[in-house]
Amino acid sequence: MPNKLEASIEIAAAPEQVWSVISDFKRISEFSPQTLRMQPLGRSVHTGTWTVNLNKAKGYVYPTTSKVVRFEPNRALAFRMNENGTVWSYTLEPTDGGTRLVQRRDVPKGKLPGWLQFTIDKAFGGEQPFEGALVDGMHETLGKIKRTLER
Repeated sequence: MPNKLEASIEIAAAPEQVWSVISDFKRISEFSPQTLRMQPLGRSVHTGTWTVNLNKAKGYVYPTTSKVVRFEPNRALAFRMNENGTVWSYTLEPTDGGTRLVQRRDVPKGKLPGWLQFTIDKAFGGEQPFEGALVDGMHETLGKIKRTLER
């Protein structure tokens, strides 16, 4: 399993505008084909905020939890999935025409837990189809964010 999956897009909007969308976790279901809900716990999102999430993949719906591990307004946002240790992040880079938005999924320990690898193999047809769907979902998410901001 690769340690990093990544997608990026150029958006004709200032980093502050892009940030206002990606940092509003309650809106993630508008953009992500795999996240039905992401509910932050507490009054505001910051480093240390926990979230309760509802996800879907290939007909399966399942809950997860995460913790915000990086929160730099207008620059970077990352959260670690508690169940598998993966880190999902957004990085915003100012460009002449707006913002380059990068979405990544990192596997810091180099591999997923055995139970998850087993599930990926049995329920999702193996690593390549599973990760292909993740990357497709990342591109779809970024495309929807772009369309929302460029309206």
